[in-house]
Amino acid sequence: MAKTVLVVEDDRNISQLLQLYLEKQGYTVAAAYDGGEAVKQFDAVKPDLVLLDLMLPVLDGWGVCRAIRQRGKTPIIMLTAKSETDDKVQGLEQGADDYITKPFEMREVLARIEAVLRRTQEDVAAPRRLTFDKLIIDMDSFELWVDGQKLDAPPKEMELLFHLASAPNRVFTRNQLLDEVWGFDYFGDSRTVDVHIKRLREKLEGVSSEWALKTVWGVGYKFEVTA
Repeated sequence: MAKTVLVVEDDRNISQLLQLYLEKQGYTVAAAYDGGEAVKQFDAVKPDLVLLDLMLPVLDGWGVCRAIRQRGKTPIIMLTAKSETDDKVQGLEQGADDYITKPFEMREVLARIEAVLRRTQEDVAAPRRLTFDKLIIDMDSFELWVDGQKLDAPPKEMELLFHLASAPNRVFTRNQLLDEVWGFDYFGDSRTVDVHIKRLREKLEGVSSEWALKTVWGVGYKFEVTA
């Protein structure tokens, strides 16, 4: 069954170009030219992936991303002329799965779409719930339970913690985490990983003596299990 991609882009020439190439690759394509229409189309079409421009009329891309994340974990690839590292970090922290800057090559866009869809399909097939002392990471319901309480955690925090905890005591470099959790080659500094780890530690520090998020200096991070 053909996958559906929602293209959210106010430049109609770019939108039509994307639609042409995607349809040639067998995708079904829906289009929206402003952020308000994007949310309506998302609810109506229920796409498998969203290509999302940031600079949109009515509601900007950040707002559209937040609205989609409130509805679930549909993959989002941000497509924008903004190339600054801060914009990339903000996009990823809002829950985007990938980030492509304009101008772009269509081959790259298609490859990124295929990679994100492949990764999310693989994630669905894998075990989705991990349990440790006073900690439950449930990726089916996207719920994080810490010491008997359900805590709010953005999607990427959940995915990062789940990835680390799925391989207890294994050390991951920042670049590995960017590639395996965010799923793309990240150009620029890797502080987005540090930011997410810091926020997870604020939720998890001191909860149990049987596990902890550890920094391996000069290398990266691990989910250390001692019991």
